[in-house]
Amino acid sequence: MTPVTHGLLAPGVAGSPADAATSDTAFLQAILDAEAALTRAQAALGLAPEEAAEAVARAARASRFDIRDLALRARDGGNPVIPLVADLTAAVPEAHAPYVHRGATSQDMLDTAAMLVAARTLALLLDDLDRTAAALARLAAGHRDTPMPGRTLTQHAVPTTFGLKAAGWRSLVLDARDRLTTVRDSLPVQLGGAAGTLAAFDAYAQTEGAGLRLLGAYARELALAEPTLPWHTLRTPVADLAGALAFTTGALGKAAADILVLSRTEIGELSEGSGGGSSAMPHKSNPVRATLVAAAARRAPALAAVLYGSVAAEDERPAGAWHAEWETLRDLLRVAAGAARDAAQLAGDLRVHPARMRDHLDLTEGLIVSERLNAVLGARLGRARARRLLTEAALASRSSGARLADVLTDLLAEESSCKDLDLDALLDPTHYTGAAGALTDRALRRR
Repeated sequence: MTPVTHGLLAPGVAGSPADAATSDTAFLQAILDAEAALTRAQAALGLAPEEAAEAVARAARASRFDIRDLALRARDGGNPVIPLVADLTAAVPEAHAPYVHRGATSQDMLDTAAMLVAARTLALLLDDLDRTAAALARLAAGHRDTPMPGRTLTQHAVPTTFGLKAAGWRSLVLDARDRLTTVRDSLPVQLGGAAGTLAAFDAYAQTEGAGLRLLGAYARELALAEPTLPWHTLRTPVADLAGALAFTTGALGKAAADILVLSRTEIGELSEGSGGGSSAMPHKSNPVRATLVAAAARRAPALAAVLYGSVAAEDERPAGAWHAEWETLRDLLRVAAGAARDAAQLAGDLRVHPARMRDHLDLTEGLIVSERLNAVLGARLGRARARRLLTEAALASRSSGARLADVLTDLLAEESSCKDLDLDALLDPTHYTGAAGALTDRALRRR
């Protein structure tokens, strides 16, 4: 049986735009695009006949080649470009065969193909980030003043607003978008020849400097950046891509982590609009989109670590470091782009439950605004005494079940400086959200 991967164990990727954009067929076509562009660039500079460029372009169609056969034959030379060049050469008229892959090395084609696949995948990923940011902007604006408990170290801290929380998620998404855009715009072609000197291109052209001119023409053919140097063992482009992709999944993972917590049955402040079911429990509506994004955020750092590890590559072409990048980079592109697809759906369908948020603000009978009480009472009683009194009141409220306002009223009965305090107003958590609304407005001005 011929093995075929359909994404059975990768629901976060299956069916996503990146699934097709990073497939074996997509990578094969990218290598062929790189080969065709090299011949076109040489023809544009008068270093190859125009007819040769046209012949290579006609032959450079992934559907004409057997991917499985190429993969098996790649074992002999360690990469798929070697058997592909042989097949591509055989697919063009004999007169044009010498111009296939002329002067290049396998890494030139495979690295350039990886940059093409990355550029094409990032375009899809960035579209989903824009959709996610737009949905989060709507949530932030719509819930600018919706109060909810702020939580630190798993416990209630002080009140915040859901608008500010959603604005924070959006800020991370925009950070990811900006980083990925910068990386996408700087993705370079690779062209150096056997050891990164471009010597073969000068030799074939019998003209000094032909290789340098070809480098610029090659970049223009593929709409990629022209590198200052061949980067066979100078892996900045891959490392930058790895970092931006890992950050993106982490940024999306932050929102997913919050949503998973707030979707718990006992919390129920948020829910997915179209949750998933359970094979055993008919009542469940699981936060599936958030789960898939969270899974991606856990996978991405390890994948990025492999790519960072490949920066320390010996000589002018390494044994193993370069090879370790291929599948890893594809996996990272797929994981990040799949997470962006799921995040856009998650943000667009997210349900907010303000009544549950309001109920939870009252769970501690006013203790959630103890910071505010400490500031007010400290100004009248001194900081140390105010803190001792509030600690005593909190303990008494917890042990007796009495309202904190009633306990404080008794404790402050003899304090003349506190006679005019409206404790019920001070203990209202909806009136202690600070600059949350203004901060939300400020965040939403970012485009």
